[in-house]
Amino acid sequence: MNNYTIEEMYESLGIHKDVFTYGKEIEASLKERFDKIDEIVEFNQLKVIRALQQNRVCAEHFTSSTGYGYNDAGRETLEAVYASVFHTEAALVRPQITCGTHALAVALSGNLRPGDELVSISGKPYDTLEEVIGIRPSTGSLAEYGVTYKQVDLLEDGSFDFAKIKETLSEKTKMIEIQRS
Repeated sequence: MNNYTIEEMYESLGIHKDVFTYGKEIEASLKERFDKIDEIVEFNQLKVIRALQQNRVCAEHFTSSTGYGYNDAGRETLEAVYASVFHTEAALVRPQITCGTHALAVALSGNLRPGDELVSISGKPYDTLEEVIGIRPSTGSLAEYGVTYKQVDLLEDGSFDFAKIKETLSEKTKMIEIQRS
């Protein structure tokens, strides 16, 4: 190995000493922020390690399965680990769920039946959920399957309009949607 300093290595790559020095100053000014991030990372890593231990994860959990999900110890244990980490009753962990909107679509479709009503009490949901619900027409939307939708906008100060919510809810209301973004 050559006896170059890190500064000389950067210079040999065409990075001027002033740029290197400036970068180091910025990095030093962010040290407290990076230290806090490192602390959060370490805490979360320990939560995962504890969950792996609590759920007794071992080599057998990494073996192949039939693909049908019956008696799949690996998948069941992975879901138990997630539930432990996030302090929930259970967890559903599937590579087939590709994004947040997909997860919400699965949850909405699995819980709402024709004739049911979904009410958003925090205004209009984000754009990709509009197609899932059927606010913006889309093949396979909840609206296409007979689920109705109503919404109550937030008040100007960003709080819930409880009077309007009470007025909007009905016997058909089976689910309330609240969005935070």
